[in-house]
Amino acid sequence: MAEQNDKDNKTRYDVVIIGGGPAGLTAGLYCSRARLKTLLVEKMLLGGQVMTTTEVENYPGFPGGIAGPELMERMQEHCQEFGLEVQTAQVEKVENDGAVKKVVLDSGVIESRSVIIASGAQPRKLGVPGEQELTGRGVSYCATCDGAFYRNMTVAINGGGDTAVEEALFLTRFASKVYLIHRRDQLRAVSVLQERLHANDKIEVIWNSVIESCEGDNSGLTHLVLKDVNTGSTSKLEVQGVFIAIGVEPKTGFLHGTVDLDDGGYIVTDMQCRTSVPGIFAAGDVRQGVLKQIATAVGAGATAAYEVERYLADLE
Repeated sequence: MAEQNDKDNKTRYDVVIIGGGPAGLTAGLYCSRARLKTLLVEKMLLGGQVMTTTEVENYPGFPGGIAGPELMERMQEHCQEFGLEVQTAQVEKVENDGAVKKVVLDSGVIESRSVIIASGAQPRKLGVPGEQELTGRGVSYCATCDGAFYRNMTVAINGGGDTAVEEALFLTRFASKVYLIHRRDQLRAVSVLQERLHANDKIEVIWNSVIESCEGDNSGLTHLVLKDVNTGSTSKLEVQGVFIAIGVEPKTGFLHGTVDLDDGGYIVTDMQCRTSVPGIFAAGDVRQGVLKQIATAVGAGATAAYEVERYLADLE
């Protein structure tokens, strides 16, 4: 179905997929298998955030779990069996020109009849020493993903909103002790969650404190250095894991003015993954109000690919 653009002799793709995580790879698989001329653009390694996950235990079909990088390598191989093209580049913006969409890269411009945005979201970082070096070795951003690795261990969670409290409660299923570190003297979480938290004797709240650094050795995280925001004094908290729950940031900076975004920067879509612009779809964590799990990203990738087929068929 691909067209040749005679003006500049460029191939016009049926669909360009932006992002190479589970949603993007699944969309790539479905589109390529449907014999659409498909290009997937990823600025870094294929696999997205899953590449930093030591072991995935909650994706169906892999009893005993599977390493995140291995799962993503399998997805990539599966996609490329059907001829998916992959290009490494930074997407700077997407321009809507009616039936033609222009994906502007740092290395040029690609024309396509449709676009699937699967650029994902990234956890908001603390930006403290040791955080990046110990990510995946004691520093995590998803209790649902990694909590089971900390059975009978001492862990901490940083944050004060609903997500932080929910994850603290979730971690008590596995950890022997959970510290909740919050920079203020009261939580932002809804009352019912706070009641559950205070009723759980496994959880201890450390008020008015921030993480100054994450410290560890070859085995991983060993302790946190905390700072009291009122006194300025520091202390050491021995933990084997810390979960950062201070929010996430969608990777949509290149989309302002192209499709509708909500106040948090997430793409607004309907249930069929359609954005405010015909021919532009979105899948995965970049969408507004979705569960951020591999399984849901895969489902959305398949949905977006199916909707692309229907959209292109209507153009014929």
